[in-house]
Amino acid sequence: MKKFIEEFRAFIAKGNAIDMAVAIVVGGAFSKIVSSLVEDIIMPLIGLIVGGTNISSLKWVIREAVINEAGEVIKAETALTYGVFIQAVIDFLLISFCIFVFLKIMLLAKERFLKAKEVPKETTDEVENASESTDDLLRDIRDILKDSRSAD
Repeated sequence: MKKFIEEFRAFIAKGNAIDMAVAIVVGGAFSKIVSSLVEDIIMPLIGLIVGGTNISSLKWVIREAVINEAGEVIKAETALTYGVFIQAVIDFLLISFCIFVFLKIMLLAKERFLKAKEVPKETTDEVENASESTDDLLRDIRDILKDSRSAD
């Protein structure tokens, strides 16, 4: 499990073009499912653990909104919505993890396929030896035929 986590960290940190292209394509495919998982299942559970707070609504208000007597907003609130950021980070980590697992499975399948395709060295040696002994046998038959013709 420790090696698996280290490989996952290396995958995230690698950042080469092919990995990024694959991540974008597969990540786009998983995006809606993973976003729903994060938004509708994981975040409510995390909110429950931290005291019933909706994590995505967490924010740091820098300047309060200015509202007139009629209840209309004159100046909008200025706030850093770090709860939405936390949700986006969890979303990213889950998408990256799914891509990592998918690629890991594909590479293992490719490796097994290539191993199955390889001809063991022992088999090639046996074929070469059989080929040599067949050649020797054919030479012996030729020599016997020559001897039998010359005897006639």
